[in-house]
Amino acid sequence: MPEPKFIRNFSIIAHIDHGKSTLADQFLLKTGAITEREYKAQTLDSMDLERERGITIRMHPVTVFYTIDGQKYELNLIDTPGHVDFSYEVSRSLAACEGAILLADAFQGVQAQTVANAYLAIENNLTIIPVLNKIDLPTARPEAVIAEMETAVGIRGEDVIRASGKTGQGVDEILRAIVERIPPPSGDPNGPLKALIYNSHFDTFKGVVVYVRIVEGTIKLGQKIRLMRGNKEYTVVEIGQFRPQPFAVNELTTGQVGFFTAQIKNIQDVHIGDTVTDPENPTAQPLPGYKEHQPMVYSGLYPTNNNDFEALREALTKLKLNDSSFTFTPEVSDGLGFGFRCGFLGMLHREIIGQRLERDSDLDLVHTAPNVNYQILKKDGTEILVRSPQDVPDSGQIAEFREPMVKINFLIPSANVGDIMSLASERRGTYISTEYISPERVILVYEMPLADVIYDLYDKLKSVTRGYGTMDYEITEYRAADLVRLDILVHHKRVDALSVIVHRSNAERRGRKLIQKLREEIDRHLFEVALQAAVGTRVIARETIAPLRKNVTAKCYGGDITRKRKLWAKQAEGKKRMKMIGQVEIPQEAFLAVLEDD
Repeated sequence: MPEPKFIRNFSIIAHIDHGKSTLADQFLLKTGAITEREYKAQTLDSMDLERERGITIRMHPVTVFYTIDGQKYELNLIDTPGHVDFSYEVSRSLAACEGAILLADAFQGVQAQTVANAYLAIENNLTIIPVLNKIDLPTARPEAVIAEMETAVGIRGEDVIRASGKTGQGVDEILRAIVERIPPPSGDPNGPLKALIYNSHFDTFKGVVVYVRIVEGTIKLGQKIRLMRGNKEYTVVEIGQFRPQPFAVNELTTGQVGFFTAQIKNIQDVHIGDTVTDPENPTAQPLPGYKEHQPMVYSGLYPTNNNDFEALREALTKLKLNDSSFTFTPEVSDGLGFGFRCGFLGMLHREIIGQRLERDSDLDLVHTAPNVNYQILKKDGTEILVRSPQDVPDSGQIAEFREPMVKINFLIPSANVGDIMSLASERRGTYISTEYISPERVILVYEMPLADVIYDLYDKLKSVTRGYGTMDYEITEYRAADLVRLDILVHHKRVDALSVIVHRSNAERRGRKLIQKLREEIDRHLFEVALQAAVGTRVIARETIAPLRKNVTAKCYGGDITRKRKLWAKQAEGKKRMKMIGQVEIPQEAFLAVLEDD
């Protein structure tokens, strides 16, 4: 087994699309973990969704070996996502490392997530190795970007390594810097076992596969272990490392990163951030673990067929094992039956979870409109947390309706300052500050409601800045606002799955757009269907779907008009009765229409 002084644990952090996975591929190639024949772009991005979208969604651990001056070193790399929705994955991987490679694109420069991830690494007391990637691009501007890195992140220009993940230039220099600059892991290999669970996934044949970083002691095959949070004991059946494919070993010692299986069949027994120890020689204190991550966006997930409810529960439980930032609780809807209220980190996270469920579990799902958490102070002094519009009490009981506010940093070209200011003011944003990190790049800081950020602000930002703008946000507080629940009535019945919480000033515009969209999506029936948007008991907008009409007088040729009148009267009577008992079919597209805010 390697001594801890010859082990280095690090991750690569950067903004989305700055070349983390491509650089990781070069590490695998340079260290001989894969051959030229096995090499393919983004080797570590194994999920179909990752390869289709060209983004990293899950962290990917890999162990490689690199020899410097005759000494062999074990390097444990954890590749991380760059999108703001997956920052929780980044924080989990950083807790298992002593160092981080901070990557910046030589053309795009410092972006919002570059700054956010750098501060995340500093908070975790990690050694940062700054790297300028993509210097082979003809449009690269290395000197200007290094100056931006000095201003925005506070690193020294002479410490920056210039590299290209595509050509392999500078990769040996980065590997040497990892060995020389990042400190070896601390901890006593002979002490009691203490290991951090930083990830896991479910295998149908092996049970739960637990990803661990050994902080102290050693874990061996056949050894008894205890998961401290649930106080459950198991016997280790398999130990291994990802090199990058699973590779069996007999033991893992202090500082090493790997995985083990112990025939853990109950998914709920394994918690991300838990401590693994030896029941016969337990560690005195468990590791601090991870701060529970608060979901930002809530949305309902319902199976189209109610018989699939248990299958959906099982699929969600397996997904939760691999993505602990995602939460779910059962709920019942009048219109949709049994389903789950799910919490996500953002809209991309919501979309990815939905696609993973539909692909992996072959389930047909209905997604309800997303919403954020609100706080309500009732007139009797009690305070409630509202995760769904259905939970909002009658307006007569509400003393104060509070919404979550965020501090948002826009990192944009200076030419787009005016566009972003008008975009922010449309979403009730309050200006805080402006900071120029170079003559062409500026950080605009605003405060605005989270509900106005999650829908389409990111897409609008990309559109206005032609793809050069980025943003990063954090929740600051809950603040009182004039909020109301906007209800949608279809055929005089409230459809709870279509209700949304909006600011009173936007209620009429939002309600009108919603029912206009619903009118396009709901098919015509044999009776007239009324669509209404209402706040409380007051209807603020209405549309009518005209009935389909059958020509009941087609068989009458000439003759007395009274015969036709009788047939029309009979048809009208039938429609009247049908209108009273008729059921309106609402397609999935109608629920998705709520998303199309603009």
